[in-house]
Amino acid sequence: MKSQLKKLTLVAACAMAAVGAQAQVNLTAETSSKGSIPHYVVAHLAEVASAAKVANLQVAEGQTLTNSLLNIAEGKSDVSAAPLILPFMMSKGVGPYSALGAEKGAAMAGNLRALYPYNSGGYFMLAFDSKGFKGWGDLKGKTVYNGPPRGAALTNARQAMTINTGMTDGKEYKGLQANWDALNAMLVDGSADAYVLPLTMPHARISVMQAAGKVALYSTPKAAMESEVGKKMLALPGNIPIELKKEDTGYANDPNVRLVSEDGYMRGLGTAFAEVVNKDMSFDLAKALTAAHIKTLNALKAKAPALKNIGLAEMDPAKSSFCGMSPLKYHPGAVAAWKEAGYTIPACAQ
Repeated sequence: MKSQLKKLTLVAACAMAAVGAQAQVNLTAETSSKGSIPHYVVAHLAEVASAAKVANLQVAEGQTLTNSLLNIAEGKSDVSAAPLILPFMMSKGVGPYSALGAEKGAAMAGNLRALYPYNSGGYFMLAFDSKGFKGWGDLKGKTVYNGPPRGAALTNARQAMTINTGMTDGKEYKGLQANWDALNAMLVDGSADAYVLPLTMPHARISVMQAAGKVALYSTPKAAMESEVGKKMLALPGNIPIELKKEDTGYANDPNVRLVSEDGYMRGLGTAFAEVVNKDMSFDLAKALTAAHIKTLNALKAKAPALKNIGLAEMDPAKSSFCGMSPLKYHPGAVAAWKEAGYTIPACAQ
C-alpha cells in the first residue's frame, strides 16, 4: 500500500511540475479599434504569445492610446500600442500630458520601453478623379477633410499639407474635421473636395470611395519630402517617411484608382508606432514576447495585405522614429531578442 501511495505521489508531483512548466503569466494589453493596424499587431502578439506559452494577453480594444500609455508608465497595464509622438509629449509634459507638468512627465516617460516598431501608414491626398486635380496645389480655396477635431491625426494631416503646399488650414484652404466614425459617409457624400488621411495600402477607405466613383490617390513629390520644410517635419518625434513602389500598393492595376506620382513611388508623411511596456517588465518576459513576435513576422504579414507595408522589423532610426528627440528606447530583453534574431539595434535606441 505504501509503495502504491509513493507511486501515486510521484505521478502527481510530475503532473504538477509539467503544469508549472507550461504556466503562462497573465498580462493586460491595450490597443485601438478593431481593424486598425495597432489592433492587428497587438492581437497577433496575444495569439503568438499564448501559442508559445509565454503569456495570456487580455486585450482591451478601442482604447484612447494617450491614456493607455499613461497606464503603462504608471504600471497599471502591461502592453500597449503607442504612436511615438506620445512618449515625447509625455516627457515634456505637454499636449494631453500637460496636467503632469514637465518634471513628472519626464519621470513617467522614463518608465516606458519598446518591444518592437511598426507604422500606421502615411498621409496621402484622396479625391474623386472627376475633380480633375493635378496635384496638392489645386487644393487652394478648397474644403479638405483632415481628421478628427483634435489629436495627432489632425496635426499630421496639417503637416502633410504644409510639406506639399505651404498652405495653412483656415487661410489658403478650409479644413473640415469630424470624428472617424463619420468618415465613411463623408467619403461618398461630397462633404469635402479632398481628403488628407493616414492610409496603409491597400485600405478600406479607398474601397469605400470607389463605391461612388473613380479615385485619385496623390503621392507627396520627392522634392517636397526632401525640402527644408519636409526635413523639418520628418525630424519631429513620431514622423517618418513612407515610400512604396506603385506595384506594392495593391492598386497598380486597379482601373478605378489612379496613382499620381512623378516616379513610380507613393510617398507620404508617416506615423511611427511601437509596442510599449514598463521598464520594470522582467528581462526574460520582454525577451520572450519580442522573440514570439519576431518568429511569426511572416504570419503577421499574411493576416492582411497592408501589413507587409508597415515597417515591421525596421530598425533604421530615421524610418522608425527612434533616437533624435525621441526619448523612447528598447527594453533590454527586446534588444537581446532582436540581436539573437540577427538584427542590429542602433546604440542610441538601447
